[in-house]
Amino acid sequence: MAERSTAAVDVADNSGDGPTPAPGGAGPVTACADGATADGVAEGQDTPEMSTQDEPGTKKGTESAIVAPELHSGHKLARRYRLEECLTRLDGFSSWRAVDEKLRRAVGVHLLPADHARARSVLAAARASALLGDPRFVQVLDAVEENDLVYVVHEWLPDATELTAVLASGPLEPHDAYQLVSQVSQAMAAAHREGLAHLQLTPNAVLRTSTGQYRIRGLAVSAALRGITSERPQLEDTEAIGALLYASLTQRWPYESDAYGLTGLPKGIGLIAPDQVRAGVHRGLSELAMRALANDGATASRQEPPCTTPDELAKAVAAMPRVRPPEPEFAPRPEYQRTTYQQGAYGRPQPGPAAAPQPVQPPPRPLQSRTGRALKWGVASLLIAALGLGSWQLADTLLDRNKVAEPTEITTNQGGNEKPRPAGPVAIKDAREYYPDGKAQHPEDVDKTYDGDSSTYWRSYSFKGGPVLAPFKQGVGIVYDLGEAKDVSTASIQLNYSGNKTAISLYAAKSLSSSTPLDSMKKFASTETEGKTAALRAKSPVKTRYVLVWITAMPQAPYDQYSDAGYKQAITDVKFTG
Repeated sequence: MAERSTAAVDVADNSGDGPTPAPGGAGPVTACADGATADGVAEGQDTPEMSTQDEPGTKKGTESAIVAPELHSGHKLARRYRLEECLTRLDGFSSWRAVDEKLRRAVGVHLLPADHARARSVLAAARASALLGDPRFVQVLDAVEENDLVYVVHEWLPDATELTAVLASGPLEPHDAYQLVSQVSQAMAAAHREGLAHLQLTPNAVLRTSTGQYRIRGLAVSAALRGITSERPQLEDTEAIGALLYASLTQRWPYESDAYGLTGLPKGIGLIAPDQVRAGVHRGLSELAMRALANDGATASRQEPPCTTPDELAKAVAAMPRVRPPEPEFAPRPEYQRTTYQQGAYGRPQPGPAAAPQPVQPPPRPLQSRTGRALKWGVASLLIAALGLGSWQLADTLLDRNKVAEPTEITTNQGGNEKPRPAGPVAIKDAREYYPDGKAQHPEDVDKTYDGDSSTYWRSYSFKGGPVLAPFKQGVGIVYDLGEAKDVSTASIQLNYSGNKTAISLYAAKSLSSSTPLDSMKKFASTETEGKTAALRAKSPVKTRYVLVWITAMPQAPYDQYSDAGYKQAITDVKFTG
């Protein structure tokens, strides 16, 4: 079995949470005080690679030690990025947590001298990664050479946690492990299609956000900072994904050496399947991990061919039955509490101190006189007369209404069947793009969807993954204002692209604002289509002023004058009927 470098963790390319206190509560783990690296791993932070053993098929740089630039907290780059905390200083470069004072947000920064032997390759890798623009990767925001310095600025994710920290508390549930291998393999397949490799895909390089999505940091840049290359980049990344899945299922590192806070396998037994390491492991995911690690000496239990590229691994994940999330646990119903009432005692006062008897008031005497009897009969006669008059007037009103409504409400055909009056169109007064994640598509073009011109349209961006946009983006859409609350029963939506599938739903919204959460709206119609027309019909008319047209799946379309090839859609015309 091939050995991997596991003496210490490597430098990741983006940061999640703040530094984790060192064992014993001595403070945050840092590597910048004297150039040495602590044994602990700061959660969500960059940590250096300290091993000198090379990985299979990997070439590491052999440059002599280079002194990193002497910078300090408070130093500003481009009068914008203020350095806050040094996380790593190693081999001529340093990594920092910083603040973008222009946009008032935290960022991460890698710094190295402009005359560093790897400065040019780091700049090229950062710019190539930034051009990918895939939201499944931590984004490179800037790559600059300035004042004898080269620095790379990247996203800082305060709500994300390293997979290393997640696995410290135990292995993942089957559904979470399935999501991990599915999302990471699809993301890396998209990166390799653009000629980008990671080569440092470890548990430190994968972050899980608070919404359960997985983000990959350090694409191309992490390897460039260390001068790491490979003759088999797709195979290297595929085996790395297999190791991530193996660790997620077993909480063990699939090699003999301990690494990333995980215990390695016992020496001399080879690479055994996850379901032989830990009881209760999902059989399909166990076989998938072995197929990804097959080139490192693993053997799949059912002898499926090994996966040698992230794309092959992503297809293998898609071909297996989907692993569903566990059923929610409900609190047990409280036991029935028997009452203390005894037979015949319900409503009786409880025994207590004797109270003083209250005098009982006698009922009023009935009217026994001749005048009283006459008054009673007079009142009864008036009530009977009033009821009779009211009934006659009500019946007369109903008959008159039927006579008026009969010719207009229902028409009768030759066969004698009744047909309801046809529904009419509902005019659209205004519209706004709906983007609850804060990432708009083309909000300036929403009025082109109801201008009556089929040659104009609103369009989405081109996405790398699809046709279903989730979990990387829940959907895109437009909220339409009907001017006032009206009955809406059907919608006809003309689209610009066909193929694969387009999934569209209608929601009764509360306003035009994107701040309204989707789960607070009422969904009343949905459909899927492979053509350029989507017809939606509600089971019964819904009365609402605002209607959201929400697209969650898009077909794959070729390059055009506006965007590259990918999963995308455009709306040319929207019509509602009541």
